[in-house]
Amino acid sequence: MDAHAAPTAAATDTHDHPSSGVYVKIGIVLFVLTALEVGLYEFTYGEHAGAAGHSLQPFFVPLLLLLSAAKFALVAMYYMHLKQDHRLFSGVFVFPLIIATVVILALIVLQAYHFAFARSG
Repeated sequence: MDAHAAPTAAATDTHDHPSSGVYVKIGIVLFVLTALEVGLYEFTYGEHAGAAGHSLQPFFVPLLLLLSAAKFALVAMYYMHLKQDHRLFSGVFVFPLIIATVVILALIVLQAYHFAFARSG
């Protein structure tokens, strides 16, 4: 047996994990997104909310959901290492989230339809 045999493909397959600088940048982006969420709340419902804040009220929850989804995606991709892992793991993680999102949106639409039908008499 040759003691200096070529390494197998599994041994040479290394993942390129992000450097600590990338994690710091992601942390800063997460901080900014959180500050935007707090600022959105203060602008819409805060102590000094004006007419512009009141006109933003119908979009408040969707904007918060969009910002939190962006934060979730960043955390899942980088801190849970889904960006560097095999695509199968990402699919196993993301597919149930897509199904849950579709079910929740369908329930929201169904509930809105129910309330509209009940009000019409």
